Amino acid sequence: MRPRVFCGIAAAIALFATACGSGGGGNSAGGDRGGDGGPATAAGFPVKVADCQGRETTVEQAPKRIVTSNAASLEMLLQLGAGDRVVGTGFPPGRGSLPAALAEQGAKVPVLGDKVIAKEKLLGSGADLYVDTFGSMPMMGGAGAGPSEEEFAAAGIQHVMLLSTACAGTPKAAKAPRTDLAEVENDIRRLGAVTGTAARAEELVAGMEQQIGEVRTATAAVPAEQRPSYFLFDFDAGTKQPVSVCGRQVANAVITLAGARNVFADCDADFKPVSWEDVVAGNPDWIQLAVRNRGSEEENRKAFADAEAFLRSFPATQGLKAVQDGRFLRIGSEVTTIAGVRNADTVRQIAATVHPALVKNGR
Repeated sequence: MRPRVFCGIAAAIALFATACGSGGGGNSAGGDRGGDGGPATAAGFPVKVADCQGRETTVEQAPKRIVTSNAASLEMLLQLGAGDRVVGTGFPPGRGSLPAALAEQGAKVPVLGDKVIAKEKLLGSGADLYVDTFGSMPMMGGAGAGPSEEEFAAAGIQHVMLLSTACAGTPKAAKAPRTDLAEVENDIRRLGAVTGTAARAEELVAGMEQQIGEVRTATAAVPAEQRPSYFLFDFDAGTKQPVSVCGRQVANAVITLAGARNVFADCDADFKPVSWEDVVAGNPDWIQLAVRNRGSEEENRKAFADAEAFLRSFPATQGLKAVQDGRFLRIGSEVTTIAGVRNADTVRQIAATVHPALVKNGR
């Protein structure tokens, strides 16, 4: 599905990029609000949503035919209960990467492009709404420039973005490290408002906040300087040169909320190629073996084992304390670096591993 270099989490440059804004609480501009800034009408419409530059789109009624740019926006719509209206997607979810409860429905969504959907196919899809995870950022392995706003309008397609993933390269992108999931939650609310599933969106966000709140309460007494350092090893991006998740990536928020310290949090980007010398200098307490879901437990176990074997045999990493102590986390790429409901589950899973005395049994 993706080229070898940047084919894992690093493919998020094209697949699932990062953070737009510092992520405060509550609804942000472009959320489920009416045109005057107050609540939307009783039926939920019209709804105004903004792009990364603040340009607004008014959605007058719930869409009937939705196309998603990739698996991130597709999964959000499936979680919201709007999956029956999705008529196509680009960058389809990998085998086994969707939650079991959504896998069958997700597999039925027509694939309009193994990577970025070709402009002509997107405009001719018959969609009335396109949910865009990318925005105007460069798309690896894509099909050229996407449609202009004028072309979307001429085709009768309204264009909305996941702001938590589409805005990393814009002037409005957060410069400070991303430390919460507020923008991800706002995207869920935003899609809920646009699709008429706002009540379900609030349920999903409430569940995320409950899980995260429990972890934060459990780890609150741990001083910042005593929180373990953490390196997310993007095995699928290749091993010649490691690729770090930086401060703007959603994974930085996941790691931070779990009570750990991303060794590359100060990197002002979403993903960035680094050197093995940089990793050694960080000498992380814990290393996440982040691999893309292979589609079966057996294949996943092998991928995790291969990632660990590399770190144990590679001269530059053999001496790392995490490697010597066997402090590895086997948690997949998708649930850590792709914006979505399952980010909260990953927060809890990491916390239960790095703070076992405080967060027991993942709770």
